[in-house]
Order: sequence, then structure tokens, then C-alpha cells
Amino acid sequence: MAVLELDTNNFEQTIKDNDFVVVDFWAPWCGPCRSFAPTFEKVSEDHDDIVFAKINTEAQQELAAHFQIRSIPTLMIFREQVIIFSQPGALPERSFRELLSKAAELDMEEVKRQVAEQQDAQNG
Repeated sequence: MAVLELDTNNFEQTIKDNDFVVVDFWAPWCGPCRSFAPTFEKVSEDHDDIVFAKINTEAQQELAAHFQIRSIPTLMIFREQVIIFSQPGALPERSFRELLSKAAELDMEEVKRQVAEQQDAQNG
């Protein structure tokens, strides 16, 4: 599957319509971003069940600000519309593949229960 370019027009729908989305926040001037791009692309080709997307933080400053992106590249993983991973830094291919495997193994019912508990505690 090709890597999608996300912007404010298609971001929300992409997250809603797909159970597993990996987002790479990057910028054209960022050396580590450019060096991670081939790894991101290569790994995406092995996972037809996952949507791989990129957000250019220069062109999409509103999205970058919304997610408080302070350092790039930043990887963010959404499962069933829940952010389960967000971390700056480029990963070696092996680590990236291991991260995706662990993300796929998560029990999302348990994750959602924990999120609800945290929200109840904050609101309570």
C-alpha cells in the first residue's frame, strides 16, 4: 500500500475509517526525517493491513500544533482511533517492525477501558 499524505482535509477521516494507522510527522529540511523515509516506505510495503501516512509539519502546522509535535521525526500510532504510541526519533528498521508487532498485539478493549478510567479520574 502506498504511503498517504495527510492534511487537515483527510486526517480525521483516515483515522476514523482505519483501525490501524501509523503516522510519520516530518519536514523536508529534517535530515533524520529524510533518512527514516526509506525505512518507513519499505516497512509499509509489508503491511497491507496498516495505513502508513506522513504529515509534513511545515505544510500542516495546524496538525503539528494539535498533536504538540516538538521534535521530528515523530511516530504516532493510532489503533481504533486511540493514540497508543507517540515518540520522536527515527527507528532502525528492526525496531520499527518490532514496534508494529507489539502495537498489533495490544488488547484494544483493555486499552479503551484504561482510557475511560483515566478520563473518569480526571473528570471526577
